[in-house]
This record gives sequence, C-alpha cells and structure tokens, in this order.
Amino acid sequence: MKSEQLRWLPNALTFLRIALVVPFAGALLQGSYRLSLLIFLVAAVTDALDGFLARFFNWRSRLGAIADPLADKSLLIVAYLMLTITGVIPVWLFALVLGRDLVIVAGALAYHYGVGRYEMAPSPVGKLNTLIQVVIVLAMMVFLAGWPMPAWVMTGGVWLVAASALVSGGHYVFVWSVRAWRAKRL
Repeated sequence: MKSEQLRWLPNALTFLRIALVVPFAGALLQGSYRLSLLIFLVAAVTDALDGFLARFFNWRSRLGAIADPLADKSLLIVAYLMLTITGVIPVWLFALVLGRDLVIVAGALAYHYGVGRYEMAPSPVGKLNTLIQVVIVLAMMVFLAGWPMPAWVMTGGVWLVAASALVSGGHYVFVWSVRAWRAKRL
C-alpha cells in the first residue's frame, strides 16, 4: 500500500480525539477518574501520532490545521469545565482559562477583519501555557484516580495555570497590537 493512500489517517486520529471529548466529560462528571485518565492518555497519544504522521509523511491538510488545535482545546476546556462543575478547581480559574482563549480568538478575528489575514501560529509562551494546563489537569486526574500527591501540587497547579494564562493572554494581546499598529502605519 502506498503511503499516499493513508493521507486521511492524521485527520481520522484528530476526529477520534474530538469524539473522545464526550466520554471523557462523562467520566469526569461521574467521578470515574481512572477512566477519564485513560481516555485523556489515549487522546494524548492520538495527538502525538497524528502530528508525527502529518509532519513525517507530509500529510498536512487545511482541515487538520484547523481541526487539530480545535480537538486539543476542546479536550482541555472540557477538562477544566468538568473539574469546575465537580468542585475540584475554582470557578474563577475556569473563567480565566476560557476567557484567555476567547480573548485570543476575538483578537485573531479583530485582526483578520480590521487589519488583514493573520496566520495563526502558537507562540512559545502560548505553547508553554498549554503544556502547563495539560500537566496540571493530568496531575489532578492522577490524584483523583487515587495516586497520592502532596496537597501543594494541586494548590500550586491552580496558581501556575492562572499565572501562565494571564501571561500568555497578555503576550498575545501585546503581539497582535504591535503587529496591527505596524500594519496600519505602512
């Protein structure tokens, strides 16, 4: 079989990850933390695999470029929402995480319609924020699944996510503002 016949595979893995959001949410909501942890890990493996396949075989697609970050963000936002609903994390943290993402989307749309086309590319600060969010959600699920962890990890994790959301959100606003100002001057 020629590798070109498998070009669909990265997108299929991305859509599998999107499909996993619902059972993941249900497991978290029901307090089935080991199951939610397993689903989260399967989603992480599919994310790594689809990215590897797309890059290694050059199976990149516009659909994948849109769907992949959407799948990642959906899983993270749902994780924070369910952990908020179940009282594991404070409401203000969920509002901050969601608010940051909404500010970024609103900024991208404002730039696109006010200045011109903008190629979305995550910054190193944004990637670090995502990594922190993932690691902290993972640590919380590991703790909730019954593996012992010092209490300061949970408390520190909440504050680390909050700080990184504020810094990365501010970073995106600053970068877009400077780019918009420069584009308008030209």
